[in-house]
Amino acid sequence: MLKTEHYCITPGNIMAHELIGLDVKVLRSTDQSRKGIMGKVVDETKNVIIIETNGIEKKIPKNESEFEFMIGKEKAVVSGKKILYTPEQRAKVLWRNAQ
Repeated sequence: MLKTEHYCITPGNIMAHELIGLDVKVLRSTDQSRKGIMGKVVDETKNVIIIETNGIEKKIPKNESEFEFMIGKEKAVVSGKKILYTPEQRAKVLWRNAQ
């Protein structure tokens, strides 16, 4: 769990939160060269997560991948297909569906 003054990110609600700044690993991808990429999420669009690894930014298509996000000491596995939204849309849609 990652807790701040205003909110708490858990594996159960990670998809509705901001992903930028989280440590991530690509668990699966249709492009085997992307599998195992690890780093920090530095940007996100509707279709792509940009991961900085060793000073290099790598664009990983969400639709083709499965990600493992580190939330404090916990891990959350997320299918990229479930987060095919812009960050703003994702937060609205998934918070609405969770209530």
